[in-house]
Amino acid sequence: MKIYAVGGAIRDTLMGLPVHDIDYVVVGSSVEEMIAQGYRPVGKDFPVFLHPETQAEYALARTERKTGKGYKGFMFYADPTVTLEQDLERRDLTINAMAQEVGADGKWVGPILDPYNGQQDLAAKVFRHVSDAFAEDPLRLLRIARFAARFPEFTVASETMDALQAIVQSNELSALSAERIWQELARGFTATKPMRMFQVLLDADAAKVLLPSTLTSLIAKEEFREQLITYLHAAASRLEDRCAVTLMHLPASEIRSWAECVKMPNEVRDFSEIFSELHLLIENTAKIKNGVFQPADVLAWFNRADVWRKPDRGHALLDLAERIGFSVSALILAMQNSQALDTAKIIGGIPAEDRSNGESIRCAVDAARLLAITAAVSI
Repeated sequence: MKIYAVGGAIRDTLMGLPVHDIDYVVVGSSVEEMIAQGYRPVGKDFPVFLHPETQAEYALARTERKTGKGYKGFMFYADPTVTLEQDLERRDLTINAMAQEVGADGKWVGPILDPYNGQQDLAAKVFRHVSDAFAEDPLRLLRIARFAARFPEFTVASETMDALQAIVQSNELSALSAERIWQELARGFTATKPMRMFQVLLDADAAKVLLPSTLTSLIAKEEFREQLITYLHAAASRLEDRCAVTLMHLPASEIRSWAECVKMPNEVRDFSEIFSELHLLIENTAKIKNGVFQPADVLAWFNRADVWRKPDRGHALLDLAERIGFSVSALILAMQNSQALDTAKIIGGIPAEDRSNGESIRCAVDAARLLAITAAVSI
């Protein structure tokens, strides 16, 4: 029985990056032996065990065979006769198919085992798939796209791009769960350069399957891609900001529709929708209203963003707009002024017989807010 650290931990160590998670593979052992040594079985699809002390995950070396559609359509075979090389062969990229033995003291010992030339591709900064089985797992397309966003200096080998395109043509992407699609996209959104993820999806002809149709059409244009790169660089790496900037040219209805398809978290969806409406407000003001915000339009957006009950979100939306270069100082002042109003005093100014009337209260508060907004946007 031998234990190896494998995959991303080896890759990141060679790249001088911090290692957060370590995958362990056990060669030459069985389920019975692992349990006898105190490991606790937790794997549903294949034998994975928790270390009795560290609770780290250890998987038996295994091979796999495609038996159905999607990334779950595989039959796994784990046996003491399965070699490390066979286990590494089922992995996605050569740079993720390296290993190093783990000694009894838990330290990595000996040479890096690299049967598929991962170090060579790491030095050349190339994403290259390990075997033809790569194209059998549709999730790997999203993983490569996400890796491209994390490691933007890497290129995709031509034969690997062919394999990605084969995944799209096979219609295997339709077998991916919405949750898994969003998980990978979200990690790409918050990576170093999200545009590299979109570029891979475009090149593989997968954007039309995985992204909103309007966004797919836009990112196919070089001018839009260059502008979006600038916006993404200016935005923080927060998921809500990255999504909002990417989707701001889409109508809120299309954002809502796509969000439902990929199970986007509600807070990210809402932030993106409201930001797209802010973008529309800014565009319409610049084109139609001579650059002067109309108080009624501003109040309508404030109400849509619910800046009264969620002031932090209102500030985050306008801060994002300002960081990417939109002129929103008047809106920031208008929000500050209208949020500072004393609603209790406003209600106190309503005739006593109307103070229990919700519509009368709403009209009075809106009128006061409109005055505060007017004063701010007129400066």
